[in-house]
Amino acid sequence: MNKPHLKLSAVHRHYGEGERLVRVLDAADLTVESGELVALVAPSGAGKSTLLHLCGLLESPQEGEVEIIGEKTSQMGDRARTQLRRTTVGYVYQFHHLLPEFTALENVTLPQLIAGVDQKAAATRAMELLSLLNVGHRASHRPAELSGGEQQRVAIARAAANRPRVILADEPTGNLDPETSDLVFEALKSLIRNEGAAALIATHNYDLARRADRIVTIRNGLVVPHTV
Repeated sequence: MNKPHLKLSAVHRHYGEGERLVRVLDAADLTVESGELVALVAPSGAGKSTLLHLCGLLESPQEGEVEIIGEKTSQMGDRARTQLRRTTVGYVYQFHHLLPEFTALENVTLPQLIAGVDQKAAATRAMELLSLLNVGHRASHRPAELSGGEQQRVAIARAAANRPRVILADEPTGNLDPETSDLVFEALKSLIRNEGAAALIATHNYDLARRADRIVTIRNGLVVPHTV
């Protein structure tokens, strides 16, 4: 039986101490399978960013276990965690953070070159992703020459460039109008299905959340199903 791409077991994360102790996650569990898109909907301050950071190995829980493709990370040192994060996790942020001096194709090729991929193979992979996300015709354009939706789709392609097993997105359509948000979300969903990645997407957009495979929220320190 294949192991889940992402699994949190009895995870605790708190900040402060004594009377100022804030329990964000308290024995929280979450599993995301290959090809599954899970929407995370919760009020501001509920712990969405903390949960994403834990899933992406940017933070460590005080207790509990975070597993990426079956690898337990609680006992890993910083170097091992960084290496696992680089090779298995892709991020999509609210702002695209594309490098302005490079074309769309170069922005998607660069992460692969850093990972040691041959230039020709990296460019081929980049073009495949851009085409899948319907921005292949904009490959030679720099970010400033792209629309907001096009920029975000290039950012999604960049996040997927090194074939991560887990894709995390923090309000990936937050800066876009409703119509463009729909296009970007559907492109992201198609990519996740095509690549077989596990995806956790934080969003305030309930209309988009309904299109995910399921919706979760954070309540009383637990990750629980949420119905909208």
